[in-house]
Order: sequence, then structure tokens, then C-alpha cells
Amino acid sequence: MAKQNVAEQFVDILTRAGVKRLYGVVGDSLNPVVDAVRRSSDIDWVHVRHEETAAFAAGAEAQVTGQLAACAGSCGPGNLHLINGLYDAHRSMAPVLALASHIPSSEIGLGYFQETHPDQLFRECSHYSELISNPRQMPRLLQTAIQHAVGQGGVSVVSLPGDIADQPAPDRAAESALVTSRPTVRPGDGEIDKLVRMIDAADKVTLFCGSGTAGAHAEVMEFAGRIKAPVGHALRGKEWIQYDNPYDVGMSGLLGYGAAYEATNECDLLILLGTDFPYNAFLPDKARIAQVDVRPERLGRRSKLDLAVWGDVRETLRCLLPRVAEKRNRRFLDKMLKKHADDLEGVIKAYTRKVDKHVPIHPEYVASVLDDLAAEDAVFTVDTGMCNVWAARYLSPNGRRRIIGSFSHGSMANALPQAIGAQFVDRNRQVVSMSGDGGFTMLMGDFLTLVQHDLPVKVVLFNNSSLGMVDLEMLVAGLPSYGTDNVNPDFAAVARACGAYGVRVEKPKDLPGALKAAFRHKGPALVDVVTDPNALSIPPKISAEMVTGFALSASKMVLDGGVGRMVQMARSNLRNVPRP
Repeated sequence: MAKQNVAEQFVDILTRAGVKRLYGVVGDSLNPVVDAVRRSSDIDWVHVRHEETAAFAAGAEAQVTGQLAACAGSCGPGNLHLINGLYDAHRSMAPVLALASHIPSSEIGLGYFQETHPDQLFRECSHYSELISNPRQMPRLLQTAIQHAVGQGGVSVVSLPGDIADQPAPDRAAESALVTSRPTVRPGDGEIDKLVRMIDAADKVTLFCGSGTAGAHAEVMEFAGRIKAPVGHALRGKEWIQYDNPYDVGMSGLLGYGAAYEATNECDLLILLGTDFPYNAFLPDKARIAQVDVRPERLGRRSKLDLAVWGDVRETLRCLLPRVAEKRNRRFLDKMLKKHADDLEGVIKAYTRKVDKHVPIHPEYVASVLDDLAAEDAVFTVDTGMCNVWAARYLSPNGRRRIIGSFSHGSMANALPQAIGAQFVDRNRQVVSMSGDGGFTMLMGDFLTLVQHDLPVKVVLFNNSSLGMVDLEMLVAGLPSYGTDNVNPDFAAVARACGAYGVRVEKPKDLPGALKAAFRHKGPALVDVVTDPNALSIPPKISAEMVTGFALSASKMVLDGGVGRMVQMARSNLRNVPRP
């Protein structure tokens, strides 16, 4: 049997780590690795049209599965294209291994054609970025990279010159066991004792939850019920904590709604659970703050903490539940629940009048119909910009749906490539890309990837012929809108020309039927919905905080819009409020 080369060993180690596919664009320096993939029965090469798509797809796959995913780029310009998607994956804590192939090892540092230094370029968006300059570094270097990506949650980058990839690999006996899952982290007894005392001493406690509450829904609900705490969430916490939540008071942040801002600013004790919420203007100045996070470097970097607790949310709450005293007074909770319901009803009225007749179509109406018609276990990928607004306010999580976007990195053009990665995980699961026309056209070439691989992704295109969020930013800052208009084609015709299903919707009455037909279609489909570019209203008074942060929720909200079925949930939660 012929001895393995480095590329073959590289691919074998990826498959042992559970990697099922390698997203990328082929190129000469990558050829040994791509050929090794071709000859392997355990891993597939996914040919995309742009390496940025490859990185976004890998990041989305990792978020859906919780397992390591991988992407690759050829030397120089090829792997440079990975960087935006890798930044997003890293900031989303998605375990991704990126292969940055390199120029011939003998030419590094000599200004060779397409020369860059990927081992240096990717350091800021990775936990680990190193160059294999000698075959004897294998397999230890690759194994170390995998341990970093999985163990720390984020990106590792391995730079591999094409000539090294083609050389004989060291003896496979040097390979060792791989870490493919992360442990739970329990806080120390001292921190638990302090947090118990803080909770017992506080009259009004609020919980504010982020993506770190994934897998801890039951514990958060039990804990909130025990201490009579309203529960708010950041955007990345929505899918994990909003559903089946009788203590829900909405979302805080740039797209905030409901009573989350008041609940976090009127409490005695705010407990931040698994959130790296970036906007400290929304956090209280007077309340005591405790933060629980599995990543110690995130503790206290947004606000001054009275207590930092290093641990994952579920284990921390399991330690707290038997020890905190049950609170009897629920006046604060009931006040926030009522305010939340009232606020939601107040903003929804403006967007429920004749929306089924309004032309151009209200994007709120599109999102609401989409939420009603999509599968109960659908994966939604959401473009940055106004699609974030509609997803935040209209998509209803239920514990089975997923909502993935560039919520920490804030990149345009993320939804379509993330949908590719999500759909490869399970071709039978409904995947819906909520795309804006600006984001979609930025990486529109990879709509062809859907067709080429027959991926049944449904692209719902919110087509307002503008960069809507940038328009809003300019208006809030008192600037005239400039450079934000898009001259668009008939995207449905483009989809059909690519070999996919495409339909254009200009009248509200046609929308439900168009979405149903697209969802029934077996392959890729695009629904081009012409939406109203003036869907958002601006309040008459704009504060300095709004100019830099858009909103301070509720009475200080710039992004004023409907909230879909959330108002029904808020009203149903009021049934638990005792009547005088």
C-alpha cells in the first residue's frame, strides 16, 4: 500500500473529527487536497462560486450541528476571500477549520505570484493560525488546530503550501485522540454563594439572556418563576429563550421592542445570562449587575459588574435553583408583563391597517405571512439590515426552529451562503433565506450553487430597491439619503434563467399563494417580493443616543414597527397576573 501524502493525511484527520464536507473553490495550490477529497468516500467537496460563501456556509453548518465544519481557499486571493465569513463564524463561536493553501514553500518571503501570509492575516479572526512548513508537523499541528476550534468555540486556520501537501506524510502512528465536544463548566462554590446572597437580597430581579442560554430553556424558566423575574433577551438569544416563556418582556438593543429596556433599567439586580450584548447604553447605571458566561474574557467587558460568574448557564442555574429563596412578591414582574403587552399592541396597530391591500407590500406583512407558512422546524437565515428587523419582530421561535444571521459580525450578504451550509446538513429540512436585495446581489453568483447541488433552499427576497438600513442610518443622523438606491432586475426571471423556480410578487393578495407554491417546489426557489422602502417611521424627537444607537427601546425607539404574534403571546402571559 502506497504511503499517504500530507494532503491525504489532512483529509483523513478531518473525517475523524466528524467533518462531512469541505466548502471551497479549487485552485492549483489546493489541488493535492481536493484530489484527496475526490478519492475519499467519507467527505465531499462542495464547489461554491465565491470563497466568502464557503466560509459562511461552513459557519452555518457548525451552528446548526454544533460540530466542526470546514472550508478551504487557494493561495493568495483565494484564501483572502474566506476572511469575512471566518470573522462571522469566529464571533458566533462556530467551530470551523479553514484550510488556507499557500504558495510553494521555497518561494515564501520572495514576493512570489499571489503571495500573502495567511498565517498572519487570519490571526485576528481565529483562536489558532499556523503554517505547516514541514511534513513532520503533521498530524500534530492539524490536531492542535481542531482542538482550538472545538474546545474554544471558533475558527482555526491551517496554512499549507501546495508542495508540502504533496509530500509523504509522517507515520500515522503519531495521530492521537481528538476532542470533538466541549465539557460543561460549573462555577466555583464561592461565586454561587455570593450570587445566592445577591438574589435573596434583591426585591426586583431581571434576567437578560443571550445565545449562551442554548440548551438551558427549562432551567431559565424554572429560575425566573422561582424569583419572579421578567426575562428579556438579545437578538441572538431570541431562538433559545422567547418561546414558551410566561415571563417574556421582549428584546433590548438596536432592534428592541416591548418592555425589555424598562425591565433591565428598573430592577435592583440584573443577571446577564450567556450574553455578550454589545450596547452598554441599554444597560442600567444604578442596578447591581451579575454576569454568567462560559467565556471568562467576556465577563465585565460591557458594564461594571458586581459579580462575575465563570460557568455555563445551565450548570450555574442548576446550582442556584435549590438554594435561592422563592420570592412571593411578583408586583415588578406583573408590571413589566403588562407594559410589554401594552407596548406591543401600541406599535402593532400602525401595521395592521389594510396591510393586505397596501402596495408596495409592507415588509412586515411579508414576514408575518412567512412566519405563519414556514415549517415548524424551519431554519431561517437572515440578511443583515432590515431583514434583521423583520426576523426579530415576526419570526416565532418554538424550540425547533433555528434563526441564524450575522448577528455579531453584522456582515451583508450572509443569508444565502448560510442557507447553503444549513441545507447541506439536512436536505429534507426546510431552509429559508430571508434576503435583502442589497445582500442578495452582493453574492448572487452563489444562487447558482443552489442549482448546481440541487439544494431546496427557498429564498424570500425583500426587494425594496435600496439599502434600507443605511437609508435609516442617514435619516437618523440628519443626512439626506445618498448612494443607497439599487437598480434591480426581475429577480424571479433571473432565478428561472438559472434553472430554479422563480416568482415575482407585487400585490399582497398574491403573497400567500406564491410562498406556498415555492415551499411545495422540490428544488431551489426564489420569491421576489417588491416591498415598500418607506416601511419604517421615525419619531418626531431624536436624541443623541439615537443617532449613535438608533433606539433605547419602547419610548426611545427609532425602529418603530409591528411585532407579529408576539403581542398574542404577551397578552396570554397576562393571564398569570393576579387581578385586584
